Amino acid sequence: MTASSPEPDATPLLEVRGLTKRFPGVLALSGVHLALGRGEVLGIVGENGAGKSTLMKILAGVEAPDAGEMLFDGRPVALGSVREALSLGIALIHQELNLADNLDVAANIYLGREPRRGGFIDEGRMEREARAIMARVGLACSPRALVAGLSLGQRHLVEIAKALSANARVLIMDEPTSCLCPHEAEALFQVVRELRAGGISVVYISHRLGEVRALCDRVLVLRDGENAGELSRGEEMSHERIVRLMVGRDLSQFYPHVPNPPGEPVLEVSGLRTPRHPERALSFTVRGGEIVGVAGLLGAGRTSLLRTLFGVTPAAGGAIRVAGRAITPRAPRDAIAAGIGLVPEDRQQQGIILEMAIRANVSLPSLGAAQRYGVLDRAGERRMSARTIRELGVRTPSDVQPVQHLSGGNQQKVVIGKWLSMSPRVLLLDEPTRGIDVGAKHEIYQLMERLAASGMATLFVSSDMEEVIGMSDRALVMHEGRIAGELGRAELSEEAIMRLATGSDAAA
Repeated sequence: MTASSPEPDATPLLEVRGLTKRFPGVLALSGVHLALGRGEVLGIVGENGAGKSTLMKILAGVEAPDAGEMLFDGRPVALGSVREALSLGIALIHQELNLADNLDVAANIYLGREPRRGGFIDEGRMEREARAIMARVGLACSPRALVAGLSLGQRHLVEIAKALSANARVLIMDEPTSCLCPHEAEALFQVVRELRAGGISVVYISHRLGEVRALCDRVLVLRDGENAGELSRGEEMSHERIVRLMVGRDLSQFYPHVPNPPGEPVLEVSGLRTPRHPERALSFTVRGGEIVGVAGLLGAGRTSLLRTLFGVTPAAGGAIRVAGRAITPRAPRDAIAAGIGLVPEDRQQQGIILEMAIRANVSLPSLGAAQRYGVLDRAGERRMSARTIRELGVRTPSDVQPVQHLSGGNQQKVVIGKWLSMSPRVLLLDEPTRGIDVGAKHEIYQLMERLAASGMATLFVSSDMEEVIGMSDRALVMHEGRIAGELGRAELSEEAIMRLATGSDAAA
């Protein structure tokens, strides 16, 4: 494959050549090159650890490269800060949005660049200009609406409006649909298409290959910090070819699930009422060796269910039994003592401590067991982390590596590994493959399969219907806080799930 190349008579708006970046113990980028044309949507894909985040940060002025050059409008540039990148017209929209919830939409759009009159903020002008740019991105709310009350899709549009208000010519979008429902995602796609038609260039980073193929003019694939290849729109940009470039191999069987004979009931839930939907009673059972998926639209109550089972939010009523013993988890420690582990949706905020080493993160839930005479058993802690790294295939130079330097897929393995060190009876997984690449997803699926074969009961929430269909023995489908129906493996289909998730079908 060759480097990115725009039309022969056109100078790329943004171009990098031979970009290299090193971190302690890691060569993040090695000789990477790309070219972005005017009014082009360029997809960038690759496994976690392929170098996408580092490349994105260099383009936006967050990090400086160790070698290579960057050109903007054909002229060499050296970006020393985000401010310098913005002055050229390069804006980065992070996966975790950078908005002030306590301010209104207009104030967020012009934060730090407020129009002034006589030394004071010109509120009227700011509102008028915000309204015009909001119309441009299709944000249908008042400029005076508090950001705290907006949906995730609307918040993304605020970020785009903020970038355009600073005269952005290049938008770098990092996993923009990872938390959006299908309707919000489609609205965002339409905005991207309109920006392209208006001459704005977009660098679009996503693990969702279907939307990359539908939206992008070209896709650049990174592997192990290097250019793996480039594909153009059409038949060349097939799912199979993208995956082959990303992982260097064919994933002939992406979902490895083979149903096991179900064992005895391990998790029994009867009339459970969550604080989010106290009027709805939830009842279901998960048996040993079963993988049970939980599907539903955003806001259906799936995460609330897992948080209540784990004691993060105590139940408003109902009963929970683990291996036949009644429990009342009023805090996570109660659930942990009963043999329940939770891998949360937001691993960086709730699942790991980024600044701490792998070894320390793995031993956190079992600190009591890892002590001898009140002193931490360092040798036992090292054995525990070594076992996690070996059995889960965590890619790291050593177990003292801070977790923040790992890829998303390897961070997720650490989160799972800390619970496996406790030998739980029940594993709760909330969006277990959110924000990780296809290769790491496959490894997580294989791990789920091994745990099921060992007799563990697994309950997992996913917004990816293919994932629910591919990995579930059964699926519970939630709608507005209730279980709208249950589908056996033979009944699972996107159509059947959506009928229940939208309330179109009566309870199965």
